[in-house]
Amino acid sequence: MKLATLKDGSRDGLLAVVSRDLGTAHFATGIATTLQQVLDDWNFCSPPLEDLYATLNGGKARHAFNFDPRQCMAPLPRAFQWADGSAYLNHVELVRRARNADMPASFYEDPLMYQGGSDDFQGPRDKAVFASTRWGIDFEAEVAVVTGDVSMGASPDEALDSVRLLMLVNDWSLRQLIPAELAKGFGFLQGKPATAFGPVAVTPDELGTAWRGGRVHLEIENQWNGRRVGLCEAGPEMLFHFGQLIAHVAKTRNVRAGSVVGSGTISNKDWKRGVSCIAETRAIETIEHGAPRTPFMAFGDTIRIDMKGLDGLSLFGAIEQRVVSLHDQTPEADPPAGEPAEPADVADAAASAPDPADLPSTDTPPAQD
Repeated sequence: MKLATLKDGSRDGLLAVVSRDLGTAHFATGIATTLQQVLDDWNFCSPPLEDLYATLNGGKARHAFNFDPRQCMAPLPRAFQWADGSAYLNHVELVRRARNADMPASFYEDPLMYQGGSDDFQGPRDKAVFASTRWGIDFEAEVAVVTGDVSMGASPDEALDSVRLLMLVNDWSLRQLIPAELAKGFGFLQGKPATAFGPVAVTPDELGTAWRGGRVHLEIENQWNGRRVGLCEAGPEMLFHFGQLIAHVAKTRNVRAGSVVGSGTISNKDWKRGVSCIAETRAIETIEHGAPRTPFMAFGDTIRIDMKGLDGLSLFGAIEQRVVSLHDQTPEADPPAGEPAEPADVADAAASAPDPADLPSTDTPPAQD
């Protein structure tokens, strides 16, 4: 099934079930109001949500309404934990090769991972607000899982069984702030601002055979200012699968339901596939030409990240964001890249959706080493 969190003026939004084709939605009123509630009591909440999902896909949901990604918060607007790995070692190899640094053998045996801020996730169409382009603004396209409870010391197989949902990710990085932070020997903080997520979170069964071995065997497409810069394969080159990444988090502590664990920047050895972040482009340029040529993102730039399922349809819905200045947030006259011209006011766009309070229960969500 597919789940989304819609904006209602609160911090945690309102849970909705979304059709497989992302065309319609239905509030989960009477089952749960937030996605965290579902994750806290998955065995009780998920069966009626699955029933509602089937009814919605069958076109028989009485209070269905058109699904609009602009109304979405992140599927989990805030989470108990956000731990992001770097499971695609090609990414790390490129970045280190560009600065003539060796790859420690331990990187191939033990996952790289950092713990990011999870109190303020961005929605799929939210503006990406930064104070300065001198910080080196960079997107990072990846996938993530949301877990149930995982016991301390769980094996990778046990950890993989805890995966409840998958999400699309744009893990923003500020490349010019990161080196000084890492030099302190204490990890990322200011260099990793709020992370954005795709419109819907999906259960693993929605991927069919593309979900196997704890990996997502699909391509991720990245468009920077409307131009495709990457069509990267997410499956084969993921060295550590999600069960191993979750087990890494759980080595010394319990992992609680609603924890989000990321794959890290999706990266392929075949440079013809392009990139999932600008840092890789700059690393390749340095390797080939001795210095980077591509600048990081500027105010007004757009990024679009999408992943199609085996049926050719968008699996999570696309992340489409525009980079804007903290000091000059004027209303946008045009919708983000790739969007048809529609009313800019989300409240107007949401006007056709029924009031959730009136609904019945049912009709039967180191990028740099």
